[in-house]
Amino acid sequence: MNDLFQLNDDVAAVIGGTGELGGLMAESLGAYGAKIAVLGRNAERGEARAKKIIDAGGQAKFFAADGLKAESLDDARKAIADWAGAPTSVLVNAAGGNRPDATIPPGGDVCKLPLDAWRDVFDLNLVGGALLPCQIFAPDMIEAGVGSIINIASMSGMIPLSRVVAYSAAKAAVINLTLWLSREWATTGVRVNAISPGFFPAEQNRKLLFNDDGSYTERGGQIIGHTPMGRFGNAEELAGATVWLASRKASSFVTGQNIAVDGGFASVTI
Repeated sequence: MNDLFQLNDDVAAVIGGTGELGGLMAESLGAYGAKIAVLGRNAERGEARAKKIIDAGGQAKFFAADGLKAESLDDARKAIADWAGAPTSVLVNAAGGNRPDATIPPGGDVCKLPLDAWRDVFDLNLVGGALLPCQIFAPDMIEAGVGSIINIASMSGMIPLSRVVAYSAAKAAVINLTLWLSREWATTGVRVNAISPGFFPAEQNRKLLFNDDGSYTERGGQIIGHTPMGRFGNAEELAGATVWLASRKASSFVTGQNIAVDGGFASVTI
């Protein structure tokens, strides 16, 4: 293992580690020596992900937590420190998502988007997906003088994606919050960065991208046509950016950055 990327001294809390992308990020951090706390609401998936990390030779445990509830996150924070023997030093905020009624259908009208759907999407992605976990976990990092926070934003937060107006705006806010916190905590030893994935097929978007026969949907084809690499990403391709941003050595002078992992999507205009 290259010492530049070793995480043997770190305890990593991955909120949303029960999901496909968050789970692969958890595995990646575990492979480089971090003790992994898999956080989420789905115990079955969380336990399975922790077991996979353990079976690969790592250390991991599932902790039930609701990213929208401060008390739940604080209970998890304390339990993680008791289990690991040290406070969390790497926080990955990988929870997020969208609501069907917050997506404008073809020919639909943004003026008719339900306000409660808009608020829920912002709560899920901005409040529970970044702000509240940072508020709960960052004080321990600041006290220790070391920490890396990685917020998972989105390509649609950089380039507004048609139809998903609430999700795009919420992820743009995550990027802005990342910049703000990075400046606020820059002298404390706590670094705050974001990763903006391009298009990675996962449970919540697979039906939007693929037909039942495996061919691209109209929207999936449009995305591929806009991606210079001509394909969707694989979850494993987020590992490098995640481990790099978590590493105390490899990214020690990196804060306030939004790393696009997008197959070149952001480089295309027309």
